[in-house]
Amino acid sequence: MSYFVTGGTGFIGRFLIERLAKRKGTIYVLVRRGSKSKFKALQERTGLSDARLVPVYGDLSKPKLGIGPKQMGELKGKVRQFFHLAAIYDLSADAESQQIANIDGTRHAIAAAELMQTKCFHLASSIAAAGLYKGVFHEDMFDEAEGLEHPYFRTKHESELLVRRECSIPFRIYRPAMVVGDSKTGEMDKVDGPYYFFKLLQRLRYRMPQWIPLIGIEGGQMNIVPVDYVADAMDYLAHQPKLDGRCFHLVNSNSHKVGEVLNIFADSAHAPRMAARIDSRMFAFIPASILGMLKNMPPIRRIINSILADYHIPKDGLQFINMPTRFDDRDTQKALKGSGIKLPELESYADKLWDYWERNLDPDLFKDRSLKGNVAGKVVVITGASSGIGKAAALKLADAGAQVVLVARTVEKLEETQQQIAARGGTSYSYTCDVSNMESCDELVTTLLKNHGHVDVLVNNAGRSIRRSLELTFDRFHDFERTMQLNYFGAIRLVMGLAPSMLERRSGHVINISSIAVIVGASPRFSAYAASKSALDAFSRSAAAEFSDRNIAFTTINMPLVRTPMIGPTSIYNAVPTLSPEEAADMICDAIVKRPKRIATPLGICAQVLNAILPKATEIIMNTVFRTFPDSAAAKGEEEGGSKAEPSTEQVALAAVLKGFHV
Repeated sequence: MSYFVTGGTGFIGRFLIERLAKRKGTIYVLVRRGSKSKFKALQERTGLSDARLVPVYGDLSKPKLGIGPKQMGELKGKVRQFFHLAAIYDLSADAESQQIANIDGTRHAIAAAELMQTKCFHLASSIAAAGLYKGVFHEDMFDEAEGLEHPYFRTKHESELLVRRECSIPFRIYRPAMVVGDSKTGEMDKVDGPYYFFKLLQRLRYRMPQWIPLIGIEGGQMNIVPVDYVADAMDYLAHQPKLDGRCFHLVNSNSHKVGEVLNIFADSAHAPRMAARIDSRMFAFIPASILGMLKNMPPIRRIINSILADYHIPKDGLQFINMPTRFDDRDTQKALKGSGIKLPELESYADKLWDYWERNLDPDLFKDRSLKGNVAGKVVVITGASSGIGKAAALKLADAGAQVVLVARTVEKLEETQQQIAARGGTSYSYTCDVSNMESCDELVTTLLKNHGHVDVLVNNAGRSIRRSLELTFDRFHDFERTMQLNYFGAIRLVMGLAPSMLERRSGHVINISSIAVIVGASPRFSAYAASKSALDAFSRSAAAEFSDRNIAFTTINMPLVRTPMIGPTSIYNAVPTLSPEEAADMICDAIVKRPKRIATPLGICAQVLNAILPKATEIIMNTVFRTFPDSAAAKGEEEGGSKAEPSTEQVALAAVLKGFHV
């Protein structure tokens, strides 16, 4: 027995041909000339000889599949079973492409099968042929389909109609549900169906412990079957007698709701489960016209589109993964009786699907997450680059190929950093600037644009920190003025100067080095510093909202305590756990690669949450910190004594608990 298969190099096709290969006969596979590599991979996968697996070069979009008269004559009478699997299974494909592949392609396949005088035409249709039918759709139903407005649903329905009405040879139709990976290996070739939720679950896993209960949605039906079940069933049913003219539902008759599927894969991902699920029918009382108006509001559309793009979900994908239809497969199960072919429970192989996706299909795997790939050749300006965090970041970025622009007040230290970068083979430029002086900032902006044309990334790192209790500051109002001048006014002066060129190019990234003190909510002895950084945070949020649609990103790094010259005057910090400048520089590099809204340590986020939920408790904790760690001699205006007092046991213990806090 010989076979002809369209779509044989596709996902279902590969699995089906593996089954057909176990039977006797030649397998002819329709192959586009541009897809020879796919056919070669199929040969390697099946291990079939050239005599048993034969390519037939043609094109689905052409009459008779583009097979020439000579080759068609050679195939005439040789092919007993014709499997038509080739189609577009992409909801995001345009209507014209789906018309050509799904409808015209089926018409051409039927014509080719008739010329070959095949004994049976097998169509791989889809449950999409039922459209958005509300209720139970049986295997003998077809004309009852409804909700076929979407091109995918319509073309799958009409391609099946062609077979039913125009195919002159016996036929059998198979309607698979959402086909996922192999239940034994997890193998899959694309992100589709339930895979659209995987990125969401992955991010929930990264951000929340598994035991936290979440509120989710219940949703409609989500009918899922593994590819090995589909291939096994098609192979078996195609070779059974007296089944011509029948339609077979390769589905899960006990399909899951969307919320159930989310929880099954949440377990596989070790992510939090949706403990409470809201049924969308609760909102049925809202008129459709009102819902339509809300969905079409520009801000709502932008939010929806942004979320869909972020999670790589096609705009129309939610229709197919949230269907109102249940599918009956009793006739299929009767036909499969005695074959040993059974649909495995989703829970039994969900782990394999998740593992294969995370190792092979996760879209983030295909993004260039290397520092070099994201900064090579780009102009990165770093203020405060002569020492500490700024210098460490400059060295790392220069090593990755960035054109690093070093900005600081001290020429000698800038030259020293430049020499280190040059010795490592990097490129850097240095400019002196007093960021607390507005005229100096303006001169820097003019020079940068003149010499470099534009700035890709601005790192506002230069800053001043003053650790002094308010009682020692009543007569030192200038502490607040000079801190605000550098940390806030200087930073936004540079942003305001460089923003016009960034907006014109529709490209730019501003990274502000803020402090953990801002998100803790209470920062004893750092009132001037925390206020200036909070102001910068507020400005950045406003600017980000205005520039969001023009590809200008703002990232705030709520930096914990870092061992730099800035904390030198406070001797007690010698006993406090801190980050190294290199570790802090890694946070800046991570910000450039990922462009997040905010980067903060887990401890900082916990403190932020605690302050939001129990603000009084946070106040008491920080007051305890305030009383435990005294003002430094420098803050009091005193000379450091010759012998420095050792930190107490209480101070050491509290510092360990609050690692990275400004205490």
